[in-house]
Amino acid sequence: MRPALTRTAAIMPLVALALLGGCVSQTRYKNQVAATAAAQSMNAQYAELNKQLSAEIADKQVTIQQLNDRLVVTLVDQVLFASGSAELHPKGRAVLDKAIPTLAAQSGKWIIIEGHTDNEPIGPSIIGRFPTNWDLSTARATSVVKYLQDKGVPPVNLAATGYSQYQPVKPNSTAAGRQANRRIEIILRMK
Repeated sequence: MRPALTRTAAIMPLVALALLGGCVSQTRYKNQVAATAAAQSMNAQYAELNKQLSAEIADKQVTIQQLNDRLVVTLVDQVLFASGSAELHPKGRAVLDKAIPTLAAQSGKWIIIEGHTDNEPIGPSIIGRFPTNWDLSTARATSVVKYLQDKGVPPVNLAATGYSQYQPVKPNSTAAGRQANRRIEIILRMK
């Protein structure tokens, strides 16, 4: 009987190892659960923003993209600002107001406001206030951040950045391309 017992004793660790080989570590499991929850949350926010901004999406003033770990809400500049201005006009505030319930409910996510311009030089009428496209793009992003904060979006989640003309989505060689490049992007991503 001893030989069978010895074989069993020798085989048991191998069986246990084989069974454990299919197991997932606790850390890996928790990470997977967190990633799944984050993806579900992102899907829900995407659906909510699409519903809140449906009229603007239909009018091609707003687009929403869901990319791996973030949502990108792109607003054409005319929706928010008059040409050469960083002051939100009433129509722009109304558009932002539609998204505020979703943005204000964010926790654990950055809400990054990016200002973008075309490559046209700043005109003489505003060069005193905005000497470069850097200044204009940053001022516009900051205006949106301040407005969102005033409307209840937690400031610890907000960031503003200006990219000037250096991240175009279309070539600046045409009027349509320049118009596409003048935009504000609201990016939601995990901290």
